[in-house]
Amino acid sequence: MKHLLLFWLLFIAGTGLLFAQDKASQEIDVFLNQWHEAAAQANAKAYFEAMSNDAMYIGTDATENWNKKQFQAFAQPYFDRGKAWDFKPFQRHIYLSADGKTAWFDELLDTWMKICRGSGVLQKEGKTWKIKHYVLSTTIPNDNIDAVVKVKTLIEDEQMKQLKQTK
Repeated sequence: MKHLLLFWLLFIAGTGLLFAQDKASQEIDVFLNQWHEAAAQANAKAYFEAMSNDAMYIGTDATENWNKKQFQAFAQPYFDRGKAWDFKPFQRHIYLSADGKTAWFDELLDTWMKICRGSGVLQKEGKTWKIKHYVLSTTIPNDNIDAVVKVKTLIEDEQMKQLKQTK
């Protein structure tokens, strides 16, 4: 009888944990979709409020490693024009810490650059998720990497020298 009771207690606890994780994943999915939609609608207030004050944004260019303030200074002119960017997620994986206060994710995005990959870390601040770290990357099909490297070499050899000197 004790074993049966223990089994049911563990089963109920496990089910509750799965439900909580599923609910959090759904919240995060909606949150990230709204964040991308805020950019598409040039809603700078909603877009940047979704990021924590100490957030980092890593863009597709090697020089794009910005804190929130720097990223906002870069991006604000796009928002001011009434059109920032329109990234449409079509695949996303969300992972949660055991305490449910930290999440990390990766997503594939349909963009003007074709497929991009976004990845990031979220942290729960009170009852609200905030983006702490976001990385946007372009994807390159493996069969085309040699051609892309050839194009990048003309630009990035010099850029790499400069970036290595400023580390």
